[in-house]
Amino acid sequence: MSSHVPLTITFLGTGTSTGVPMIGCTCAVCTSPDPHNKRLRSSILVQSPTTAIVVDTTPDFRYQMLRTHTNHLDAILFTHSHRDHLAGLDDVRAFNFFTRKAMDIYASPQTAEAIYRDFYYAFADTRYPGVPELNMITIEDVPFTIGDIEVIPIEVMHHKMPVYGFRFGQFTYITDANKIAPASKEKIKGSSVLVLNALRKEAHISHFTLDEAVDLSQELGVPQAYFTHISHQLGTHEAVNKELPPNIRLAYDGLELHI
Repeated sequence: MSSHVPLTITFLGTGTSTGVPMIGCTCAVCTSPDPHNKRLRSSILVQSPTTAIVVDTTPDFRYQMLRTHTNHLDAILFTHSHRDHLAGLDDVRAFNFFTRKAMDIYASPQTAEAIYRDFYYAFADTRYPGVPELNMITIEDVPFTIGDIEVIPIEVMHHKMPVYGFRFGQFTYITDANKIAPASKEKIKGSSVLVLNALRKEAHISHFTLDEAVDLSQELGVPQAYFTHISHQLGTHEAVNKELPPNIRLAYDGLELHI
């Protein structure tokens, strides 16, 4: 079972849809020299001794792969269909070139529909040479395995949009949510590490606020929590961490966890 497989989790990006710094902004966060305040769009790399999975291909996917020296990728999981989580998919072409096979991509039927629409040229009957080679695998709310990593999808709500979080062994990753049903909370319980989105301090229609993310982490009784999908409105990395309980931290680009 994946709970016994050692995992390395790398945060490829921890920013919201605009990234941090945000274009044109001169606020204290966007102009901060602290590298912790420079956030690409939210994504993680999950690695076991034999398997490598990325969750979401952001607009920064190419650079995220380059700066982490990721030369091998077995599969991509998608949380949902918003552009900040899909837009970099075309760049899997590089992996296709070296492996000479299609990339397995896992998505809900709703997200798969968006991928078929946005990257129609990769699924056409007659394809131009060099387009991405993608093997679409639709997923439902049941566990499955990629290599030696068991994946447990966890449905959460992003306003009115169903979004998948994922549990890998003792690690649970949830982004772009503002409501989690009791049945989904049960799937999270028992995790040693939980990642939640915490967009800002002010209320938002489709994301947890900082206080809401703290309250949920404490409700679920997870020993360690990290927050992601952070906007420049939240505050600087250093200042916000000082406000948080000792077992809750802001994630940052490049953070590695060993679970």
